[in-house]
Amino acid sequence: MLQQFNAKNRDLIVNINGRLVHRDEAGISPFDSVVQGGDAVWEGLRLYNGRIFKLYEHLDRLHRSAVALSFPEIPSREKIIEEIKRTLAANKMRDGVHIRLTLTRGVKITSGMDPRLNQTGPTLIILAEYKAPVYSKSGLKLITATVRRPPPDVLDARIHHANLLNSILAKIEANNAGADDALMLDTRGFVAETNATHVFIVRKGELATSCVVACPEGITRATVIEICAAEKIRCVETDLSPVDAYGADEVFCTGTMGELAGVTKIDNRTIGDGRIGPMTKRLSELYARRTADEGVHVVD
Repeated sequence: MLQQFNAKNRDLIVNINGRLVHRDEAGISPFDSVVQGGDAVWEGLRLYNGRIFKLYEHLDRLHRSAVALSFPEIPSREKIIEEIKRTLAANKMRDGVHIRLTLTRGVKITSGMDPRLNQTGPTLIILAEYKAPVYSKSGLKLITATVRRPPPDVLDARIHHANLLNSILAKIEANNAGADDALMLDTRGFVAETNATHVFIVRKGELATSCVVACPEGITRATVIEICAAEKIRCVETDLSPVDAYGADEVFCTGTMGELAGVTKIDNRTIGDGRIGPMTKRLSELYARRTADEGVHVVD
């Protein structure tokens, strides 16, 4: 699975601290914290027919992550929404759009790790692209990565930070193995998530997903749990081993960029009958209904 360039994005307008510029003219200072050390937080949003699904939940997570990293200054929710609106208007976007928000600690007065070198406030970057859900609907193939997700006492995964090297190393393993993505375990050997998405298993009509220990608090994950509660489908959060995934009737991944995506093979073990299962299809349809009806209006 490799994303392809979309010609509709050739002349994108990007928002950097309120400045709207062509993608080819956009630039970040070499003194910015995101360049110096990946010192930033981020969110992925999706625009459906003029509405952003779960926008407030994403902005709340962004704020929590920035507080955890002790950002001295954090733009208000209203300010960020206004800049998102300006960006979408500049690109004449309404539907089928993925938005990447990045909030960095800002520009340093000189290079170095010390946050006290940041004295001019944060940098807010808004990148909106035409981007359909990125995963194949025919099913994903995963391998289990050798690189592990760190526990909270090393780096708490609930901080949605922009230093993604841990995930990138796992993705490299998946690429080298000819897989779509990598299943990542925590240091105890339990499933955390993939390098990019949360994981659910289905067995005998019931769902289970990993505890939020070595994975972030996923917005799409939480939505699936909400849907299960509304539909009276049992769903538990528990420790899952790779063996639990191997023996599941169905496995699927969740994330804003890919929505719900079924998994048909893990480490060369066929999941279920090797096809997208009925529960994955049902939940995908219920999720699509929510994205069609819910969200915060950002485009008139």
